[in-house]
Order: sequence, then C-alpha cells, then structure tokens
Amino acid sequence: MPSFDIVVQTDLQEVDNAVNQARKELGQRYDFRGSKSRIEWEKGGGELTLFGEDDYRLGAVLDILQSKLIKRGVSIKNLTLEKAQDAADSMRRQRMTLAQGIDTATCKEIAKRVKQMKLKVQAHIQSDQVRISGKKRDDLQAVMAMVREAELGPEFRFVNRRD
Repeated sequence: MPSFDIVVQTDLQEVDNAVNQARKELGQRYDFRGSKSRIEWEKGGGELTLFGEDDYRLGAVLDILQSKLIKRGVSIKNLTLEKAQDAADSMRRQRMTLAQGIDTATCKEIAKRVKQMKLKVQAHIQSDQVRISGKKRDDLQAVMAMVREAELGPEFRFVNRRD
C-alpha cells in the first residue's frame, strides 16, 4: 500500500555550514571589527545562541545567520527565537531552537484535517511524525498539497515514500 511520512527535519550539517559562514562574515565585516559579537552552537544540539553588544548588533548577527541559513536551504520556519536577554559582560543574548520532529498537538491537527478531507487514506501518529497511507497515489498527493497549504507552523517534509 502506498504511504509516506510527514516530518519536520532540520539538516544539522547545513546548519553547521551556515553557522561557519556567518562566523566568517562576522570576522570580516568592518562594522564588527573589535566587536565581541558571536554565534555559539554545539554541533550535536539543536540550539544556537547569538551574542551582541546591543540590540542593533544582535539584530545584525541574526540577519547574517538567517541569510546564510536561507542560502543553505534551511527553512527559517523551523527556527524558534526566544526574547533577547541581558548577558554577562554588558552583552545581549538571544537563543534560537531548531525544530526536530512534530509536536503532539500538530500531529493531531494533521490527522484531523486528513479525516476532514474524506479521502480513503489513513493517518497514523508515530511519536514525532505522521504516516499517511492509502490505495491511491492521487489521494496521497492531495494530502501533501493540503499539508503544504495549511499554515500549521514549521515547514513539513515528506519522506519514506513507498509506492
């Protein structure tokens, strides 16, 4: 029976490449000479921390990082920004979290919308992803189109497609 999985995945290698490019640009830009602004990221984790002397520089660091992520094909929808906070050494800090997996409420919402379509497909919630299966490929493609058009938060990917 044809099926596919709906997931939220962020390619950590592309994030690592984007972070390295952003760090390099921070080191080369004239307006950041002598600045303590930086980007911290542990390769295994899903959290980035941005530092800047003030809100202006923090915003510039964020813009640089986002532009590098977009160029590398990482969706900005999959990032969650926290509010900027004061940090040590008169710096400002802002944390970013990368989305990995779909939360339970969004999984239930996807399954509910699939049932409302009244197609002959089944939605099975599997921890942090949703598996859609059905007999007709056209029905599966209709579900894909519905998920793309629905504004449910992060950018969804369709993987493990089996015909």
